[in-house]
Amino acid sequence: MKPKTTTTGLASVLALIAGMGAAQAQGDLVIGMQLEPPHLDPTSAAAGAIDQVTYANIFEGLTRFGPDGSVNPGLAESWDISDDGRIYTFHLHEGVTFHDGTALDAGDVKFSLDRARGEDSTNAQKGLFAGIETVEVVDPLTVRVTLAQPDGSFLFNMAWGDAVIVAPESVDQLKTNPVGTGAFRFADWAQGDRIDIVRNEDYWGTPAGLESATFKFISDPTAAFAAMMAEDIDAFSGFPAPENLPQFDADPRFKVLVGSTEGETILSTNNAQPPFDDVKVRKAMAHAIDRQAIIDGAMFGYGTPIGTHFAPHHPDYVDLTGQSAHDPELARSLLAEAGYPDGFTTTLKLPPPSYARRGGEIIAAQLREVGIETEITNLEWAQWLEQVFRGKDFGLTIVSHTEPMDIGIYADPDYYFQYDNPAFTELMTDLQGESEPEARSEMLRKAQRIIAEDYVNGYLFQLASLSVAKTGVQGLWKNAPTQAIDLTGVSWAD
Repeated sequence: MKPKTTTTGLASVLALIAGMGAAQAQGDLVIGMQLEPPHLDPTSAAAGAIDQVTYANIFEGLTRFGPDGSVNPGLAESWDISDDGRIYTFHLHEGVTFHDGTALDAGDVKFSLDRARGEDSTNAQKGLFAGIETVEVVDPLTVRVTLAQPDGSFLFNMAWGDAVIVAPESVDQLKTNPVGTGAFRFADWAQGDRIDIVRNEDYWGTPAGLESATFKFISDPTAAFAAMMAEDIDAFSGFPAPENLPQFDADPRFKVLVGSTEGETILSTNNAQPPFDDVKVRKAMAHAIDRQAIIDGAMFGYGTPIGTHFAPHHPDYVDLTGQSAHDPELARSLLAEAGYPDGFTTTLKLPPPSYARRGGEIIAAQLREVGIETEITNLEWAQWLEQVFRGKDFGLTIVSHTEPMDIGIYADPDYYFQYDNPAFTELMTDLQGESEPEARSEMLRKAQRIIAEDYVNGYLFQLASLSVAKTGVQGLWKNAPTQAIDLTGVSWAD
């Protein structure tokens, strides 16, 4: 409780001081996010929370995604493409410096791309760089990238967070002290609580509108709701309690942003582990799932059903949900045909996001109806990456793949769900070399059908982008064309 003031003059002074504090606070933004990144090097891990903090804010690539999903110039102000589509010559902006004061040059680009595609690379999306044949420094501001064959997705690939440009001088410290070229500098990381960034006053491009920003980690949906209602935070990206959105929508202090993401939320399946190495078992599991019940129960109606690993808002999307419609009787029949008339027991390892924890309970009940028992284990993000993504020690898991246009992951038999289909791999190779739009579209449609017919994973729903912010916050992305909380264009309304 605040003490009462009996002196009008004192009250006026206090009001003035409070007003000054509020004005000063307008240069700062506290934004909530549910998951804390395991570290801050986007070029060496698959955790989406890393990109949420660092993409565009701290690190930049040759190209970058805009809020509408378009691919725009980044550190490269322009580029030339050879007539055969194999040689990209990038022209870098002049006067770009890293946060430690060292100058960006073509050598840093060569270092970054060679590191990402090297044999010992730990890049989570190494496939983005697989088509690169050579990287050459032409002069300090010009770099030539030669591809083994034409790739219509190359500029798109270079916009991913995994393709940001780093310097050899600072690469060993990126996980705890990231040094990039972005509009913000890393300031501090209080483990388990927050990450602070401050405006880069030497930024080469348009300076950030905010003086500083804090990413506040709040994993519990109830705590996220309380912190937002108390105005302890200014915005929350990926708000984890969709059931509370109507309350914010009705409160004039806040605004709700509902958009789309690239996040295909799937019941990931270990295709190399019995009994999931049998397509009949995977098909049975797919028919045991009631997508709409999961969307309603875990996401309170926010989400679009999917039947394959592709975003419904993409023009080449094929609606294949009918191929795995909810049919428990068919599921039981398929299990019996596969030799499991009494079902079986498997593991269901769940990462922290609400869609996984809440959805996991619903899916476990649906699978139980057809005889599949699941042993649920709740994992923290670092544990999930270690056990599931890298260790492949799981039967089932639930995760939203929020990388853009990532159907190509099904061409990698070493990827964590271990799907091995040479025909699909060949199709993806052909897609890389195809530049004719209609031919590419047909290939993408065919790719969607192949993985749907193989029931590689249980395809659940496209994750919605749900954010809450104070009404004065402007410039937040409504949609999430990549894993990013891009604050470079965010400011407070006057």
